[in-house]
Amino acid sequence: MATCWQGLWAYRFYLIVFFLPIFLLPLPILVPTKEAYCAYTIILMALFWCTEALPLAVTAFLPIIMFPMMGIMTASTVSLEYLKDTNILFIGGMMVALAVENWNLHKRIALCVLLIIGVRPALLILGFMLVTAFLSMWISNTATTAMMVPIAHAVLEQLHKMPTDRDVEEGRNNPAFELQEQKEETKLDEKDNKQDRPAPPTPSESKTQQNKEQLRFSQGLSLCVCYSASIGGIATLTGTTPNLVLQGQVNSIFPQNGNVVNFASWFGFAFPAMIILLLLSWVWLQILFLGFDFRKNFGLGDQSRDQERAAFEVIQRQHKLLGPMNFAEKAVTFLFVLLVVLWFTREPGFFTGWGNLAFSDENGKSMTSDGTVAILIAVIMFIMPSKIPGLTQKPGNPGKLKAPPALLTWDIVKKKMPWNIVILLGGGFALAKGSEESGLSKWLGDKLTPLESVPPAAVVFIICLLIAIFTECTSNVATTTLFLPILASMSQAICIHPLYVMLPCTLASSLAFMLPVATPPNAIAFSFGGLRVTDMARAGFMLNVIGVLVITLAINSWSIPMFDLHNFPSWAQSNTTGLCGVSQANVTTSSP
Repeated sequence: MATCWQGLWAYRFYLIVFFLPIFLLPLPILVPTKEAYCAYTIILMALFWCTEALPLAVTAFLPIIMFPMMGIMTASTVSLEYLKDTNILFIGGMMVALAVENWNLHKRIALCVLLIIGVRPALLILGFMLVTAFLSMWISNTATTAMMVPIAHAVLEQLHKMPTDRDVEEGRNNPAFELQEQKEETKLDEKDNKQDRPAPPTPSESKTQQNKEQLRFSQGLSLCVCYSASIGGIATLTGTTPNLVLQGQVNSIFPQNGNVVNFASWFGFAFPAMIILLLLSWVWLQILFLGFDFRKNFGLGDQSRDQERAAFEVIQRQHKLLGPMNFAEKAVTFLFVLLVVLWFTREPGFFTGWGNLAFSDENGKSMTSDGTVAILIAVIMFIMPSKIPGLTQKPGNPGKLKAPPALLTWDIVKKKMPWNIVILLGGGFALAKGSEESGLSKWLGDKLTPLESVPPAAVVFIICLLIAIFTECTSNVATTTLFLPILASMSQAICIHPLYVMLPCTLASSLAFMLPVATPPNAIAFSFGGLRVTDMARAGFMLNVIGVLVITLAINSWSIPMFDLHNFPSWAQSNTTGLCGVSQANVTTSSP
């Protein structure tokens, strides 16, 4: 019997892929409508994504098979959804990020910031969180975590070096990083208190306490890196894939939206939320792993600086190994800054951007997109040499000259570009288009009309909680891909601004803090040891709660004037969902 169950478990993915489509067949057979056919495809893909019985990207290809065979859309129409402008923005932004990684510019930035902030316990955690969050805004969360965790553990090795023999003999721990050290008792009269005074700790007790403190600090530092990578990614449109899913879904479902979600508008909304969430996370992790003795956490008072100096020297040594900035690093830095400036100033909305001035259509709208800018900078990186132009001797053949390689080569792109995410994005856009063409969106909207009596702020809070729970077990890209079209239909049905529910859903999908399998940064931090699932769940649960409250605050405060969330926009009007008053103010400014 045991062998039978082991065999079933070993072949579970094959069994899921074979039996799940058969198990769901009653839906399209008993309800032979396009809406039911589309629902069958969506449910099947959702379960495949949740169980990962097939690779995520392979599952994303199913609309190309299912929709034409079910008469929902033609194959050519479905295929067009797989390479839209949002995919191009992802590819261009990722190419620039790969160039930054290739020339170690991200590592130089990280070490410089850590040298400035210092290595005192609370400040060290803050420094790692700030650096990781900033880098995660521009390069992938996984790459940022993979770089920062080894640096953190190299510093920890110096902080947790064994105390001297003299310290052991005297029963002392390392005072610089005793995070929960009790205050010395006031000296009383020896004669009156000789019998009541507690005995000094033995060396073994002192060592055990020190090991516990060191373990807590190590756990806190590891978690601060992976959590800040997820938090930092929400700040920019290209920081994490769910943000791009939102932009693509909005442009697909509401083609007349006037580019309401662009790099500048997203940054204005998400960056303050990221800063608030990052600082609150720092406070929570400091309390959880360092304790309430803030004076000691910040290194105030008479404490030994030996370990601090040793850890600081580790960072200095790593920084010196990088050497001075070479031509390639300077060129990549210039192009990276230029990219960000062009993104912000293309079509910011509150002033006329260069896209409106130089490349506008007959309506004054920019014909270029954020993807255009990203690809432009990436192409320049393929053209620009990595050394000051000139000829160099070819290694191994002194008589032959060769030109230096470019800042970015296709070999690097082939090796490191996550093409599966491009396909996954396209599959999500195909699902959204299929829902609209089949009438499933209208059907869902009609069923969700009772929510009109619920306060919008309460709806948003419930959505955030639901998404935060769901994303712990499912890819954040799959989560937003499945939920955003449903929320768009709901918003049209109950006549509230679509972004009022779609923006919180997107941010909440990045609140994957509780489980190692929830997101790659968590898995990387967990793989370095010292962490248990219960440690991550305990820390992550409170961060999920804090994250939901911060998102609810953001969507009910500064985002309202930014996106005019009080009014139902004209571009969200749909003949299939009924008419809503354009000036209807359904959104209130209630805060969490």
